[in-house]
Amino acid sequence: MAEIKYEVVEHIGVLSESAKGWKKELNRISWNSAAPKYDIREWSPNREKMGKGITLSEDEFAALKALLL
Repeated sequence: MAEIKYEVVEHIGVLSESAKGWKKELNRISWNSAAPKYDIREWSPNREKMGKGITLSEDEFAALKALLL
């Protein structure tokens, strides 16, 4: 299986933290050198592991923001 490359371009904030130290975060992440997207997922304390998450384009993030407001 091919390795997934990512770069956290902007850390926006922590939504929650589990008792084991995993943090659910909102970040802008560039996956495989593509344009950054908004990303919500859990990260281990040292960011070596990540959980399943959701990735949103600029338009999807704007639509979500409008729905919440």
